[in-house]
Amino acid sequence: MPDHAAVHENRWLAPFRNTLLHPRLWHINRHSAAGGVATGLFCGLIPGPLQMLGAALCAIIFRINLPLALITTFYTNPFTIVPLYLVAFALGRFVLGLFGHAHGQFVVPPEYGDPGSETLSAWGSAVVDWMVELGAPLAIGLPLLAGLLAAVGYLAIRLAWRVYLVRAWHHRRIRRAQAPVA
Repeated sequence: MPDHAAVHENRWLAPFRNTLLHPRLWHINRHSAAGGVATGLFCGLIPGPLQMLGAALCAIIFRINLPLALITTFYTNPFTIVPLYLVAFALGRFVLGLFGHAHGQFVVPPEYGDPGSETLSAWGSAVVDWMVELGAPLAIGLPLLAGLLAAVGYLAIRLAWRVYLVRAWHHRRIRRAQAPVA
C-alpha cells in the first residue's frame, strides 16, 4: 500500500488528496479494523474485478481502515469462489423456500447436443433458462451471505480486540503488583 507521501505527491490523485489522506483511513484501532474486515468480507463477494473498488469506496465513505478493507477481499480467489457461490445459492434457495417460492432441485446445466437442443439457438435458450433458474437464489443468497460474513467478521475482530485488551490489562496489573515498591 502506498504511504501518505506517495499519495500526496501523485499528480493523478491530487483531486482526491483530502479524501485519501484522511487519518481514519490509515490508522488501525478497534473500530477501523473491525469495519475494514467487515467491508472486505462484504465486498469480496461482489462479482468480477469490482471487489477492491467497492471495498475502497466503502472504506472512504465509512472512514474505516482502507488497506485492511482491500486486503480482506482476497478471501475470494479461484479456489474459494465456487464453494462460496454454492453456499450463497443454497442460502438463497433456503430463504426462497421459507417464503413459498422454492425452486426445484439444482438444475444441471444443459450440454450442447442434449435431446431437444439440436441447434445452437435451442441450446442457447436452454442455457438462458438454466441461468434464470439459478438467478433468484443467487440474487438473494449473495447479499445475505455477504452480510452474514461481514457481521461475523466485524464481531470476531471486536471480540478478539477485546480479549487482547483484557489480557494486556491483566498482565499489566500482575506486573505492577510484582514490581518492588520504592
